[in-house]
Amino acid sequence: MRDDAPQTPNPEPQILPFIVGPTGSGKTAVAIELCALLGGEIVSADSMQIYRGLDIGSAKPTREEQRHARHHLIDIREPHETYSAAQWAQDATIAIADIRARGLWPVIAGGTGFYLRALLHPESLADAAPDPHLRAQLQAEAATHGAGHLHARLSELDPDAAARLHPNDVRRVIRALEVALSPQAVSGQRLAVSGQRLAVSGQHTSHRSVVFGWEMPREQLYRRLDARVDVMLQAGFMDELRGLVEGGVPLSGTAMQGLGYKQMRPALEDPQRLDECVALWKRDTRRYAKRQMTWFRHQLPVQWIPVESDTPPAAIAARIARQWRGQVPDDES
Repeated sequence: MRDDAPQTPNPEPQILPFIVGPTGSGKTAVAIELCALLGGEIVSADSMQIYRGLDIGSAKPTREEQRHARHHLIDIREPHETYSAAQWAQDATIAIADIRARGLWPVIAGGTGFYLRALLHPESLADAAPDPHLRAQLQAEAATHGAGHLHARLSELDPDAAARLHPNDVRRVIRALEVALSPQAVSGQRLAVSGQRLAVSGQHTSHRSVVFGWEMPREQLYRRLDARVDVMLQAGFMDELRGLVEGGVPLSGTAMQGLGYKQMRPALEDPQRLDECVALWKRDTRRYAKRQMTWFRHQLPVQWIPVESDTPPAAIAARIARQWRGQVPDDES
């Protein structure tokens, strides 16, 4: 059978393909190509693309891209609403079941690690039991070394949680560290390759996962990220940000803590700070991508594929399809 021929899956699935990686690495384009090869639809694992109106800054798939492959779990919340990893995991499970019921393959794609962990490893969700001893220890660290010390520590363990929390919000940073350092999360840092069952709230399904990602030289990734910021600004990002602020979206809300939205707010009030804010946006995006890669290497059993920045998405998708088929029983692929 040709590698580029769409596959008709068995109605009782086993191993689902996950696509992960840092922001700006081209996950959407590869996921679309993979859907064409497998006969699938995309379940987005992006904590900013869930919000309506956050289109340019979140690199939300365009209408044209959505015509090539249906996307689930984008534009499902207003930007002033809250949405948890547990809610996403539940909604993703429903989307997966819907896609499979129609004889297609779900392709779970995104860079929000705490969403993926909630789906693959639900015991690490924020309902982890409080640890008074650890909390007291962290409070002492904050008193001795400052709030920034704890936030930097959280950035290494859970970059997505750190991105959502202000460094001075010590109480929530400590709670996030409590969860990240809980026995459940620590014991789940290394999942069994191709053997982790998807589960939500303790309810296991028949699905398992194989997780793919690709690595490109860091300098190439950073150039892509800097260029992407420029493209977003040319596409009207400041107008998008202004519309959100004027629409009453709270500056303290999760939606406005996303990359770009947070860094560029001062430029709305003082256009002379535009270059300063753009430089900060680019710097923070590079740092975030680095933290994401560290997180994925330690938290998920990713099968890494080396690529260059100019490697066509179709070529990456074809390699993923070949590796995925090699791990799926013949009666399922």
